[in-house]
Amino acid sequence: MKIGLDIMGGDYAPKATVLGAIEAYKVLSADQKLVLIGDKDQTVSILQENNFNPDHFDFVHTTEVIGMGEHPTKAIVQKPDSSISVGFKLLKEGGIDAFSSAGNSGAMLVGAMFSVKAIPGILRPAIASFVPKLEGGLGILVDVGANADCKPEYLVQFGVLGSLFAQYVYGTNNPRVALINIGEEEEKGNILSLAAWQLMKESQLINFTGNVEGRDLLFGDHADVFVCDGFTGNVILKLAESFYVVSLKRRLKDEFFDRFNYEQYGGSPILGVNAPVVVGHGISNPEAIKNMVLLSKNMVESGLTDKIKLAFQ
Repeated sequence: MKIGLDIMGGDYAPKATVLGAIEAYKVLSADQKLVLIGDKDQTVSILQENNFNPDHFDFVHTTEVIGMGEHPTKAIVQKPDSSISVGFKLLKEGGIDAFSSAGNSGAMLVGAMFSVKAIPGILRPAIASFVPKLEGGLGILVDVGANADCKPEYLVQFGVLGSLFAQYVYGTNNPRVALINIGEEEEKGNILSLAAWQLMKESQLINFTGNVEGRDLLFGDHADVFVCDGFTGNVILKLAESFYVVSLKRRLKDEFFDRFNYEQYGGSPILGVNAPVVVGHGISNPEAIKNMVLLSKNMVESGLTDKIKLAFQ
């Protein structure tokens, strides 16, 4: 297995990404190789400063970097030798089995769509994230930003993607799938949620349990996968991220709030494309980078891409 990591992606790159690669190496098995994509000279220098043998990694040198504020499509086209562009080229050609980056998230989404492309039958790939549950365990939230405007059939597919991810990567048996809405009753909601509810109820591919409200996300007795459009999901995600920050500022020591720390999860997978792709937080530190690599590894090991292809045949 070869796992590609964008060394130049993130606010603290390349130092944080290189240090994260070192930590990931310590827990990967001998047949799991990290391929570091970016400025090789900078990378080797950081490795040597930390007394780490560069021979433990494969390197693909690149000369360009896509900045966090650049237009995704223009950057992908105009910077073919950027670490993100080269990473997707390797992924498309089979040089690596998975690709992850804490860089420009828009460029990661565009790169995935232009290179490995969506799995046949997928209308719109989606980005998933994680919601800690008060009783323990995690919920999966789909979509959290890839699709701000959605059609009802997109939401049904998000439910399928999230369900397969929960089942095969996190071992959740027969995941319960719920639609985020403003009320639990089936007649509640806007035009999108009303139409999506009916389609999700009729789908044979998911274990649909109905509507849930925002207050239900943190409790384990409602669902394992929560579905919404990317606009709503991104608002929920950013609010959830603030819980951990608030707990730190208020000096609250609580295990539950600690689980909102993004470092534990590493990144968010782009579900519905033809290879494992993970997008990390822009402020990722070494611990987050390590966990982003491990999520990529788990996605490869689970055979998730093939499971999705089979479901959408």
